[in-house]
Amino acid sequence: MSKLDMRTGSTAVMVLRLLADEPMYGYQMVKELQARSDGYFELEQGTLYPALHRLERDGLVRSEWQPIAEGPPRKYYYITDAGRAALHEGAAQWTDFSRGLLKLLDGVA
Repeated sequence: MSKLDMRTGSTAVMVLRLLADEPMYGYQMVKELQARSDGYFELEQGTLYPALHRLERDGLVRSEWQPIAEGPPRKYYYITDAGRAALHEGAAQWTDFSRGLLKLLDGVA
């Protein structure tokens, strides 16, 4: 199974987790996710931005253009209270899933 297959359904939780620490713009999220996962997770623009748009449409994040000292403004994303609740729920679901899968795989490797 590829990393892409395993990542299906986890993008929203990963993005919400990043934004729970601080507001970020898209490229910053890509780099931060790579750093925190020691390069395991690499979000492509074709995955990140549709996920951000869904999260914003669902009220889990909001965005705001901010000017920067050098260059054009950047669109920063912020987690909402509903997004924090969704993050906690999603993290609990992934934890339960992971524990169950690890029990199943015990002794295979």
